[in-house]
Amino acid sequence: MSIREYTGRHHLIVNLLRNRPATFREIADYLSEISLDQGYDFNISNRTFRRDIKQIASLYHIEITYNFSAKVYQITYEDPQYIASRMLEAFDIFHALNISDHLPKQIQFDNKQPKGTKILYDMLLAVRKKQQIRFSYFKYYDGAHSQRLVHPYGVKEFKNRWYVLAEEKDKIKIFAMDRISDMQTTAQHFDMPETFHMHHYFQYCFGIIHPEKEDPKDVTLSFTAFQGKYIKSLPLHSSQQILKDNKEELRIKLRLNITHDFKMEILSYGDQVRVLQPASLKQELKDILLRALKNYD
Repeated sequence: MSIREYTGRHHLIVNLLRNRPATFREIADYLSEISLDQGYDFNISNRTFRRDIKQIASLYHIEITYNFSAKVYQITYEDPQYIASRMLEAFDIFHALNISDHLPKQIQFDNKQPKGTKILYDMLLAVRKKQQIRFSYFKYYDGAHSQRLVHPYGVKEFKNRWYVLAEEKDKIKIFAMDRISDMQTTAQHFDMPETFHMHHYFQYCFGIIHPEKEDPKDVTLSFTAFQGKYIKSLPLHSSQQILKDNKEELRIKLRLNITHDFKMEILSYGDQVRVLQPASLKQELKDILLRALKNYD
């Protein structure tokens, strides 16, 4: 069985059970129907299905259990922060494209291709095995390459770019993976601090900038009702809370570090957003706009 069929079967099982609990017979019939339609072998035996349940739990942190009273299988736990959600999303796209080979002219991709994916697999292996890595890193501000020796703690995606969070000489730093070259994994292993957690580290970050000496602040924004529909469907930050939602506005509250990338995000909404608090953020955005206008004088 190909890796495509193996991964695809996991994906189809999860998607079916996300929609509703199902008996083994219903799952098997669904996979058989997809197999006939797509030309792949997703067919499954009871033994293979039990093995798949264990592998889905291990690979994707999604637990599938049998409900004896209802006599159905169901998802009883799914880690919302786990990278598996993005993996399954990627397979959704791949699967859709695979069955649309006769529509090449009707599919257009964004010109902004993800950056840093070429070394993503090797980087994730180094993170998992806790192995020290060395690489050459290109810095935009001085146009020079420097040699780095770091302990990779984890990876993060932001705006179509991949970054690695690493410890270098007792300091936590962020490196853009598209500017890394000549990466090598050394034989040296390291111990990650027990208190370190990627999600906690970035808890109050909008993107990848992590101020060391600034505390997070409460930010209240008012969007037009129309723009608010998009903000509700794709929240700006994990801390987003809806304070008001009516025909006039969507008002939300965030708690995060007010960094340059967050300010640029707010400015990108133009007259569709108003900053209600803090007052200091309103003034900072005005100053940025005034400086930008001077460039057009």
